[in-house]
Amino acid sequence: MAKHTNSVRFLVKEGQQEAFENLFREPRDWNGLMLHVLAKTGERSYISYALWENEDAMVDARPQMISLLDTGRDMLEEISPELGVTDPVSGPVVVEHS
Repeated sequence: MAKHTNSVRFLVKEGQQEAFENLFREPRDWNGLMLHVLAKTGERSYISYALWENEDAMVDARPQMISLLDTGRDMLEEISPELGVTDPVSGPVVVEHS
């Protein structure tokens, strides 16, 4: 089974950047999680990226990921009416370099 990845784009409310970053500081012991990165892509924009052993591991961890996000949802601004406060995508890894 191929490795799988997911990423979520966020727009954080002004003044909430440090509190939002703190939500992600503690390592997660989620089965199948190989790598997790939170990157600041602008003054208030962020992307969360995770690499999983396979798609099943990612799907199994989805409730935990949502639960983590729920603790900081009030810190997020709407990205657009269509997306709401998150812009998630996921898919299989097709090329990997180390």
